[in-house]
Amino acid sequence: MVLDRKTPPRIHDAIEFEYKLPPVTEGRLDNGLPLYWLNAGVQDVVEMDWVFPAGIWYEQKQAVAQAAAGLIKNGTSKRTSHQIHEALEFYGANLKVSAGNDFSTITLYSLTKHLPQLLPIVFEIITDAIFPQEEVEIHKRNAIDRLLVSQRQCEFVANQQIDALLFGDKHPYGRYSKKEIIEAITREDLIAFYKNHYDLSRVKMFMSGNVAEQEVKWVNEVFGKAAITNNPLIEQSYQPQEAQEKKHNLLNDQNGVQGAIRIGRLFPNRHHPDFAPMVVLNTLFGGYFGSRLMSNIREDKGYTYGIYSSMSPYLNSGSLIIHTEAGRDVLEAAVKEIYHEMDVLCNEKADDDELLLVKNYLLGNMLGDLDGPFSIMQRWRTLILNDMTEANFNRNVNIYKTITADELQTLAQKYLRASDYHEIVVV
Repeated sequence: MVLDRKTPPRIHDAIEFEYKLPPVTEGRLDNGLPLYWLNAGVQDVVEMDWVFPAGIWYEQKQAVAQAAAGLIKNGTSKRTSHQIHEALEFYGANLKVSAGNDFSTITLYSLTKHLPQLLPIVFEIITDAIFPQEEVEIHKRNAIDRLLVSQRQCEFVANQQIDALLFGDKHPYGRYSKKEIIEAITREDLIAFYKNHYDLSRVKMFMSGNVAEQEVKWVNEVFGKAAITNNPLIEQSYQPQEAQEKKHNLLNDQNGVQGAIRIGRLFPNRHHPDFAPMVVLNTLFGGYFGSRLMSNIREDKGYTYGIYSSMSPYLNSGSLIIHTEAGRDVLEAAVKEIYHEMDVLCNEKADDDELLLVKNYLLGNMLGDLDGPFSIMQRWRTLILNDMTEANFNRNVNIYKTITADELQTLAQKYLRASDYHEIVVV
């Protein structure tokens, strides 16, 4: 057989491929704790996540959730902070703890073979953190120093202010830290939050990489033997309190030559039927480098190095925010162009070539996400934590493939009306 070296292979659009989310195994440890695991990849590495309802939403006292996440691995009754970090470094492992609006996540990256030595350390951190007073004071000083530096930056202040305008500064998604709030945190606050919200009865565990039944047994030997108390979680209830005044200007630096623009609105979370279609519209509008906002305000007008719109879905609400920084002399013009692009999408249908490009961008990114065990598990983790299933993934793929320009225009008329948006410009 003679190879044809003159005819290139056909290039396929991402929209032509079939998308199937590789299955995960859902199991229960001996004490009933849930473990979701995925055996994929060829490297002997593992990522393991312990996810708790310990985000900002659950705070009884402001700034405690992030402080608890920042300090949880800084000492137990058996090991000092130095000893914990030394042990992790000895095995070449990385342990991260982060607190978001809804969840706190402890993430371990390690060679698979070191799990038997590392899992007891993580278990100790989750069940026996003591929050030493000295570590608390160091954390507070560092947090205040970072805050004072960040408050000089217009983009940091704008991010704080737009959330407060959308949700209200008393709402968990809208309030923000201040020096006196951080100073008021006590060790007792942290221990109380930790005991309630890092209770093992609340955990969901996710393990991915080159793992199989043996690794599941290792997890069960450590976490499956723990006594589970099943303490009921105190449910919180908050309603967004949007600011009545929609447009705000804030002078943060008298000599500033650049300003930050944030224009946003409340938007439903992942469970709303408009969420997946809006992902397509938002991508076209400002969600990637070839978007309408980028083409106009960066490429054509030269007002900014970058401008994006982003959707932030939380468990109890969500937002859509346009964000950019621009020279002080062109801030007003940039804002005007943002609203102009909204109007265009409301009044004119996207052409077929542009819509195909956006679909291929979204689905091409999804192909990348389905290529490795860690990113596949990230997809599953998002579904599971939002009480969703593979059917939701399949529905989203179908929407990305089939949504029409007419549907996008209808969606724009519903969600891109300038009068619905809050605006903050910070110099």
